[in-house]
Amino acid sequence: MRWSFPVARLFGIELRIHVTFLLLLLWIGGAHGLEGGWSAATAGVVFVLMVFGCVVLHELGHAMAGRKFGIRTEDITLLPIGGVAHLERIPENPREEIIVALAGPLVSAGLALVFWIAAGFSGPTLEAETLGLDDLAARLFSINLGLLLFNLIPAFPMDGGRVLRALLAFRMGGRRATRIAAGIGQTLAFALGAASWILSAPVLLLIAIFIYFGAASEAAYAELRSACRGLRVADAMITSFATLPGDARLRDAAALLQHTAQHDFPFVNNAGQFLGLLTRTALIMGLQEVGPDGAALPYAQKDLPSVLSTHLFSHAFAVMQQHETPTLPVLDENNRLWGLFSQEKVGELLLLQSTKNVRA
Repeated sequence: MRWSFPVARLFGIELRIHVTFLLLLLWIGGAHGLEGGWSAATAGVVFVLMVFGCVVLHELGHAMAGRKFGIRTEDITLLPIGGVAHLERIPENPREEIIVALAGPLVSAGLALVFWIAAGFSGPTLEAETLGLDDLAARLFSINLGLLLFNLIPAFPMDGGRVLRALLAFRMGGRRATRIAAGIGQTLAFALGAASWILSAPVLLLIAIFIYFGAASEAAYAELRSACRGLRVADAMITSFATLPGDARLRDAAALLQHTAQHDFPFVNNAGQFLGLLTRTALIMGLQEVGPDGAALPYAQKDLPSVLSTHLFSHAFAVMQQHETPTLPVLDENNRLWGLFSQEKVGELLLLQSTKNVRA
């Protein structure tokens, strides 16, 4: 995810923090500091870190369950509104999706039980007088219970929405089930948006925005996954394209940008092996920094992973998302550049397929 950076690895999964999360810590520390000085500021920041520690454990629950089904988790990113575990793919089997979706809430339920016992409760309640909000264990109990209940709401993109989608998929297929779950999620988002205005609660508006766009993203991904089912990289890769030698200058790349329809330019050596990919954005940056006579290769992405022509679209899309690139090199068995797999070309293919379906 953009504007995030790694801070640790847990069970082989990279833990990342978004810069907005740091802004949250600064805001919490500042607000508490104005009221009670450095000790209050430190206590406030430590409590927020403990809360997000519980969020990380929640997301690890999803990750560990996904691992049981061969689904790798790329990273977990902490945001001010919670955590996001980036699984390389969503389980296509509804039973597996239910297990993966419920794993996180089960962790939150376990944590709530632990903190309830630690707080010495005789029974669970949400009344402030009984909770004793000054008690750390009681406060963490209420946080984890809230996290559990919120995530069980049967609407995308919450875990409850994924369970609902999986249950519906048993009877009507994943595509239609996703549309229904996403529709419920977006309806909930509008309701929360209205509530935020009536109650003057900006936090509800933030949650509403998160739910709305999360549901829309899930629906779009499901449509894309359905449309691409069975397609392989070879079905959409570009095989006619211009390349650059390793000693090319930025003016050479600029000339190609002007006289071809390409936006990204691969570098190859004399043996045709891939050296890197120069994007239009990187080209413009290079021209601004060193001018047209500067070497072009230093501005290329050299750590891009490659895909094979036989790989499924789902695999290629997952790689694209992980490395945040619109284009991937397609190599042959001798590590020679054979083609380019780009989001733009995939979009054209899907557009043509949808046109054929309408005519049929």
